[in-house]
Amino acid sequence: MTKNDSPAETKDRSEKEATTDAKSPVAIKKYANRRLYHTGSSEYVTLEDLARMVKAGEDFVVSDAKTGEDLTRSVLAQIIFEQENKGQNLLPITFMRQLIRLYGDSLEALVPQYLNFSLESLISNQQKLREQFTQALGQTPFALLEEQTRKNMAAFANALRMMSPFAMPGGEAPAETPSRKGDRPDEIEEMRREMDRMRERLERLAPSANPSSANPSSAKPATNKPAGNEPSGSKT
Repeated sequence: MTKNDSPAETKDRSEKEATTDAKSPVAIKKYANRRLYHTGSSEYVTLEDLARMVKAGEDFVVSDAKTGEDLTRSVLAQIIFEQENKGQNLLPITFMRQLIRLYGDSLEALVPQYLNFSLESLISNQQKLREQFTQALGQTPFALLEEQTRKNMAAFANALRMMSPFAMPGGEAPAETPSRKGDRPDEIEEMRREMDRMRERLERLAPSANPSSANPSSAKPATNKPAGNEPSGSKT
């Protein structure tokens, strides 16, 4: 409380600071021995603990304890790897192969946006899909998911078409305009063809339900004592 603050202003500021702190991601430090330290609860945690935090909607950021490098992406990938190894397969083999092929591809920049778009659409419609699954008589859940996937791809293709500098509403080509200095007709035509190819390939991308089985992982978290300046704490 500052000199000129009233009790009400002080309370309001405290509530705002508490709200800000509540929304701040939890800091997780990763040490050289691969142990993960939860700075909020002052204890060591495992990948399973972090997976539970994600499911509970708790946001966190993982950083290297020595260099400060952001390791959040690699740790989240490890969590997915562990879940897949336990037989909880969400990523079909065909999907993973297609995803690997897209690294370095001309569509690489579109993949993250498309996956986010599709997953957000699935989550936003999950209640509706559950109701359809229980009420479906002659239709299988896979058919319903396939229909939703087609809708997602059509919506994303439309969004891509709108972002294209050569696209017009309704799929019409733009009217011819005088060429700018340095714009050669063959270069513009090649850009158009590339955009068409990207849209065609995007429309062919469809996840295939072909999950694989894997043996459960029996790896246990390290139980060695903290080394160096590593903080001591209990492990959940």
